[in-house]
Amino acid sequence: MLDTEGKEKSATHGAYRKLRKMILTGELPAGQKLKIEQLRGLLNTGASPVREALSLLTSDMLVERIDQRGFRAAPVSKANFEEILLLRCSLEETALRASIGNADAHWEDKLVLRHHHMRRASQQGTANFEDAHKAFHMALLSNSGLPMLLRYCSQLYDLNIRYRYLAADGPTYKERNIAAEHQEILDAALDRDADATTRLLVSHYRRTGEYLSSQMDA
Repeated sequence: MLDTEGKEKSATHGAYRKLRKMILTGELPAGQKLKIEQLRGLLNTGASPVREALSLLTSDMLVERIDQRGFRAAPVSKANFEEILLLRCSLEETALRASIGNADAHWEDKLVLRHHHMRRASQQGTANFEDAHKAFHMALLSNSGLPMLLRYCSQLYDLNIRYRYLAADGPTYKERNIAAEHQEILDAALDRDADATTRLLVSHYRRTGEYLSSQMDA
């Protein structure tokens, strides 16, 4: 019995991770109806793990229920993106100030390590970079002592990634020196300068936000 339950949980977790990645990257387009039978074949798993995974993804706001009878990938819009950006800037500033207020050597060591991994991953492909990029940004906030706030910040990061995949292939975006922006944020955090670090982080997000908004207008 326990072995069966363990296998079911593993299958659900596997389906959840695969579907989540497909929605974040746009492989499953925004607004697309998600049919259980089609996803079963795509993921090579049973109907129950797929259904449970889709239910979990509704909590992540990446999937929506349709009249309680089906599911679809959550739609996207400029208004939704702007709300995500507003919340990220506000909530992460609060978390970052608290994190710097609790700064210690262990947190600083973790920041340096996460930044190093992110810099290496930038040369190893988008998927590797996204994981390392999120790890660095969450490490900045991780010393806040505010677990509920960190959960919201993590969720907002994921929601924002969808828009980056949708609109971040233009030449203007690539002209930015993202590595330099991250280095400046790291240096200010290590200096324990909360004002400078939050200013740089919010500027980093808003510059990306302005570009993605312009791409959606286009």
